[in-house]
Amino acid sequence: MALPNNDIGDETRRVLSAQAHIWNHIFNYINSMSLKCAIQLEIPDIIHSHGRPMNLSDLVEALPINNNNKAKTHDCVYRLMRILIHAGFFIHEAEEGYLLTPTSRLLLKDEPMSMIPFLQFELDPNLMDPWHSLNKWFDNISDDSNSTPYATAHGKPFFKYAGNEPRLNHSFNEAMASDARLVMTVLIQNGKGLLFEGLKSLVDVGGGTGTVAKAIADAFPQINCTVFDLPHVIEGLEGSKNLSFVGGDMFNSIPCADAILLKWVLHNWSNEDCIKILKKCKEAIPSKENGGRVIVIEIVMDQNKDDKSYETQLFMDMLMMVEVSGKERSEQEWAKLFVDAGFSDYNIISILGLRSVIEVYP
Repeated sequence: MALPNNDIGDETRRVLSAQAHIWNHIFNYINSMSLKCAIQLEIPDIIHSHGRPMNLSDLVEALPINNNNKAKTHDCVYRLMRILIHAGFFIHEAEEGYLLTPTSRLLLKDEPMSMIPFLQFELDPNLMDPWHSLNKWFDNISDDSNSTPYATAHGKPFFKYAGNEPRLNHSFNEAMASDARLVMTVLIQNGKGLLFEGLKSLVDVGGGTGTVAKAIADAFPQINCTVFDLPHVIEGLEGSKNLSFVGGDMFNSIPCADAILLKWVLHNWSNEDCIKILKKCKEAIPSKENGGRVIVIEIVMDQNKDDKSYETQLFMDMLMMVEVSGKERSEQEWAKLFVDAGFSDYNIISILGLRSVIEVYP
């Protein structure tokens, strides 16, 4: 027989609550690993293709697995779906079946804003291993920007490792491209194309395979867009009428343009490296009076956001510490970087949820 809760002393209740809190954090990885499994089994696409609520039996039969032990498979798929329903990725209508949620629609393969590549990249074992080296890294922290938990685990910094590992480099580029499609859809569809009005030229620094620049070039044919990234990143990529690809190193020089775009670049780097990059950007643009500006798309850490949003920003900050030598920054930290790099003013546009657009003026 269960004891009434009031028969448990306050101290015991605190201990049990603390245990539950710790357990929840210990087992947090189960949410992300369960989601990864669902993507690998193509569950969102199977349910979407079904066209109506899908019962458990039909789902199991449609899965790309050997269903030799039907009873156990049914039970295990039910339990997998149960935790994903609890996490908000699916819903289950009584006597009807499973349906997608607005969240899981971003996990469809053919969805233009699909986040599958981002999930696959961040949950790759190569990216997970460094977390097991975190305590070892803390024991040997140095000022060397190449000293990261990732380098401790793999012997070299992420960008150097990925440059020599085609599979990882491709996965990284696909992840960044998937995020870029989402960001640009939001910006252009919500009227913030005004960011690009009046520009005749733009350079997307660290632009990868060109997803952002292509979106801008298509939406604003009057802008000559240049994707600027390391030679091995843009190798084999072809431009179009108002889109070109240029290889180089942003720490040495950046092609001149009316505006420089830095999407999710600066958070990869230390303050010192960010200042170097920003100074090269300033050299490449005209004065503020002549329309010059740098457009930065990054997180602006905000403790006033709701708990989940701020927690996600904290997750991203730890990710930057472990994978590369960067960090997420508050408005005060961004302002100091801009001043130290010689810029006169900035304007934050909060339109991208967890992230913001920052216009920085010389």
